[in-house]
Amino acid sequence: MLNRMKSELLNLGLKFIDVDEKIVRMILETSPSNVNEIVILPAIKIVMKKLLKKLENKRIYGRVYNGELNNVKVSIVRSLVGSPNCAMAVESLRRCKTKVIIRIDVCGGIENENVPINIGDIIIPKLAFCDEGTSPQYIREHPSLVNELESISNPMGKFQNLFTGNQTIFISKPNEKLRELFSSKATELFPNNFKETNLWTTDALFCESLDFIRALTSINVHTIDMESSILFLLGKIYNLKTVSILSVSDLPGHPKYDLLNSNEIHPNMENGIDNAIKLLIQLLSSVKKEI
Repeated sequence: MLNRMKSELLNLGLKFIDVDEKIVRMILETSPSNVNEIVILPAIKIVMKKLLKKLENKRIYGRVYNGELNNVKVSIVRSLVGSPNCAMAVESLRRCKTKVIIRIDVCGGIENENVPINIGDIIIPKLAFCDEGTSPQYIREHPSLVNELESISNPMGKFQNLFTGNQTIFISKPNEKLRELFSSKATELFPNNFKETNLWTTDALFCESLDFIRALTSINVHTIDMESSILFLLGKIYNLKTVSILSVSDLPGHPKYDLLNSNEIHPNMENGIDNAIKLLIQLLSSVKKEI
């Protein structure tokens, strides 16, 4: 009886809001009007905590933290890890007044003689390969994307039989102006610790095998994350300006700094996160001009 009464009261309340607002309230636990035009989207807890320490005039609305960074109004929303979580956050944000989404978080790096990658390096991806399970669902629902996006055959096919997974890997890209803006400033601030790379987005943190690393190396991919490809793809679909600022936290395949093979944390990991946040804050006024 009590559950029935609760349901009836809930349905009564829902009659007074539209479907878009319902979705925002379900996922972000607040009204769309409480989300700013510029949204910072970290995934892991350590990045979220560092950002919130910098946030001035902080106000909390459900999962949305509003305030100012360098006198620019922003909302900070933790997406949580993985492309499905990121997609849910973006689906909510696109129903608000959000125009810019900046992902700031960590990524894995792949050592390479031609492009040395070190823990703590700042990474601005030029593009992301969509090897997660969420992007294919959106491409299925928006079939015109097949002709609009570049794609490659999955390079894992060179090293093992592909019984399942994505046979074709589509490529998504960030907003070009934002990417150039952050890359230019990162080159100035961190000339020895900044890289523009091709990035691979995957769903499986614990499946970065030697064959997997070889496959990515064969197509000049030097970094790995779990969110950027869907962020860029949804930015294209929903006309949102997106970019990722990442710091290298580990080196898959490395004998000492592969999270799967060692419990040693590199001293530069937190320095890299701090530098990524520094880069973000310095450029927010410029980002605001792009709205």
